[in-house]
Order: sequence, then C-alpha cells, then structure tokens
Amino acid sequence: WINGDYYEIINSQIVTIISWMEDLLNKEPVKRVLKALSDFDESLKVENLINSARTAKEASESLKTEVGSIVKSLLLRTKSSFLLCLVAGDKRCSLNKIKKLLNEKDVSMANAEQVKEITGFTIGGVSPVGHLNEIDIFIDESLKRFENVFAAAGHPNSIFKINFDNLCKITKGLVKDISEWENQKF
Repeated sequence: WINGDYYEIINSQIVTIISWMEDLLNKEPVKRVLKALSDFDESLKVENLINSARTAKEASESLKTEVGSIVKSLLLRTKSSFLLCLVAGDKRCSLNKIKKLLNEKDVSMANAEQVKEITGFTIGGVSPVGHLNEIDIFIDESLKRFENVFAAAGHPNSIFKINFDNLCKITKGLVKDISEWENQKF
C-alpha cells in the first residue's frame, strides 16, 4: 500500500498545488502586476508561494528573509485624494509624519472597499505597481537598508523581488521618512 497508493496520493497533491499556482498567474490582478513588471524590466518575475504572504510576517517566513525587507503597500486617504505608502515590514506607517508632509489634518487608512476600488487589489495582495488608477506614492526611506525587497504581486500568495532603486523607478514614488518602529512611543 505505501509504495503504490501513497505515491499516487502524493503525486495527485503535487499536481493540484502546481495547477493552483499556475492559476494564480492567470488572475487579472496578478496579470496587471506581471505586465507592469515586464514593461519595466523583463527579468522581474512574480513568484507564487504555497503559504500566504498576506502579512509581512507570513511573507518573511515563507521567503526566509527579514520582516523589514517585505514591502507593506498601505493606501491612505485624505480629504480629497489617496496616497499609497510603501513601508518596511518591521515598521509602521506614521500618520503624523504623513500629515506633516502633506500639510493635511485628516489622514487615515483607506477601508477595504476603497483599496479595491482605487488600486484594483484586495488587502493582502496590494502591489506597488499595476493599479487601476494613478496614485501618488511615498516610499519608506528605511527600505534602503535592504539590497532587495519583496512586494505583493496582486494576490496574497504572489510576490516579486526588486532592488530598492528599481522599486523607486518603477513606482515613480518619492522616498520619504514616513515610518516609525512598531514599539515607538511619542
């Protein structure tokens, strides 16, 4: 039993996983990211993970990398617009710093519906590229400390690897001091 049946069960599970991972590449949000990446640099690829990369911690565990090298794409809203902040996984976006940079009193996190409408992605798969609408982007200057960073690619199980300079170029984002350490108190 172990030799024949066990082999067939394992083989069937492997085929199912491979099929599921290939299906991810055909999802419309992932296709938008793939197009943005290949238009910029054909060597950039989307990688699908068996485990979720919905959070920076999950992504770092799946990729066996530092949490800080994971890019969190956070959509903020002001009174009249939206702003995408790309923040290191071991930091949090500082709304106070954003308010000062924008000279705005009211800045808050966008809700899930706004994230989907503005970016075209669901929370957990928001990519720095391939948005449905043009969005201003701020990039956390603390991401500079990593040679390569990893960002969501349109789905919680899809990511891409890119160096910091190319992240700045492909997003046309402005590098700013927009984060604080998770435990930082004011």
